[in-house]
Amino acid sequence: MKILIAEDDKNIQTLLKAYLENDYQIVQAIDGQEAINYLEKYPVNLLITDIMMPKVDGFELVKKVRQAGYDFPIMMLTAKDSIQDKTIGFENGVDDYMTKPINYQELKLRLVALIRRANIQHPQQLEIKDIVINKQTYKLVRGKEEVEFSKKEFKLLYKLLSSPDQIFTKEQLLDAVWGRDSFSTEDTVKTHISKLRKLCASYEDAFKIVTVRGLGYKGEIIEK
Repeated sequence: MKILIAEDDKNIQTLLKAYLENDYQIVQAIDGQEAINYLEKYPVNLLITDIMMPKVDGFELVKKVRQAGYDFPIMMLTAKDSIQDKTIGFENGVDDYMTKPINYQELKLRLVALIRRANIQHPQQLEIKDIVINKQTYKLVRGKEEVEFSKKEFKLLYKLLSSPDQIFTKEQLLDAVWGRDSFSTEDTVKTHISKLRKLCASYEDAFKIVTVRGLGYKGEIIEK
């Protein structure tokens, strides 16, 4: 499990690496731009980022990461603790938020929870209960049952379920699945969500696609 840490404070970088390197592979960036440069070349499983950094700050980093289609969990660590700052972070695609000074034991617990919720067990598939959703085949498999999706349907489903409980606006989903230069509209997202619900109706004991009125959609993992 590889974690990328974007943090310009070298002391905090050192402490984070010391606390986490026994459990994870740690790579570090001194600012948001260096983090973006790394992501363009190498895969990671989770991002930890500060807000106040030179060149590209944490908010802009998260925004760029999500626009590029990366769906790994993002933890934001910062001294900025206002509800306004947290709102900006979550709206841009942050999954969790901790304020400094950092309680490292709590950080470890939160990282485990983020990884569990994202079902990061293999880079090419999601496993939810006895269901496997495979990136290479565009198929959902449960036992002898199989559901095959179109490429766009699959990308939309994978986007929602790989970050469960994270709310995505229609615009965010358009950017992630169809691309910023696409001529598709928000009605396209609505149509594909409807198709996915029909295709996945038999699996609502494991997950659901939920409409969050006035905001967008989210994937929900059924724990029971």
